[in-house]
Amino acid sequence: MSLHPSGVLSPTTHRVPVLLLRSCHLEPAVAVTVFVTALAAAAGRGPAGSAAVAAAVLAGQLSVGWSNDAADAGRDRACGRPDKPVGTGELPRRAVAVAAGTALALCVPLSLLSGGAAGAVHLVGVAAGWSYNLRLKRTVFSPLPYAVGFASLPAFVTLGLPAPAPPAWWVLTAGALLGVGAHLVNVLPDIEDDLATGVRGLPQRLGRPGCRCLAPFVMLTALVVIATGRPGGVTGADWVLTVVAGGVAVAGTAVPSAARGRWPFRSAIVVAGLAVAELLLRGSDMT
Repeated sequence: MSLHPSGVLSPTTHRVPVLLLRSCHLEPAVAVTVFVTALAAAAGRGPAGSAAVAAAVLAGQLSVGWSNDAADAGRDRACGRPDKPVGTGELPRRAVAVAAGTALALCVPLSLLSGGAAGAVHLVGVAAGWSYNLRLKRTVFSPLPYAVGFASLPAFVTLGLPAPAPPAWWVLTAGALLGVGAHLVNVLPDIEDDLATGVRGLPQRLGRPGCRCLAPFVMLTALVVIATGRPGGVTGADWVLTVVAGGVAVAGTAVPSAARGRWPFRSAIVVAGLAVAELLLRGSDMT
């Protein structure tokens, strides 16, 4: 380690990639990329189209993750977050900001590989993530970027098909609900730190008990929308996946967890995976 001109310890060059990985919110970035790529493959995007979807979604997710840590550098330092390299001084804020800008710049052409309409929709979702990091997380409208971002992902898939079409209402609704649920559980472990540093989004205003009750309900509703929204009736597999998702959501969010614990958000990832499985089991048509 060497001393940065600002007085913060700066990493030696060989540690920068590792520290950037720690700062990119890797778990949700990889999970979202895998889920959306699976939907693209099932919908008929083909190997090249699915690879383009994967590259664009990963670039977008990395840009949002890095911009979050760059925007929150001061808050993370004030809260003593040991899991945030920028907050601990291991990584300069400028390095994370440059990484975020680079990933965003790559995301634009990668998104447009799927066509103008699909690319534009995906970029709107990425912009929603940036708007959350830069401003909306501090307002009562904090769930909106998550709803828009998650709903944009199936639209990115279907609008990039050989015969482009918008996704069905129930797909968009389920995506938006999963996004709101992810927001509630993502904030849940850090509510006290957020309030201490002036962040008063909707979950902070609801408080920990409110989020614990609302998050499982919202995520379970997303599974119910998928099960009942698609023509053809509800199958036994739909009920099984919905019940399992409900159990995971309750276990991960309604049960108290350690401060700054990541299990609530991991439960949301599992629920999202079950939602994707339900979509795949019922066929590839999301339009």
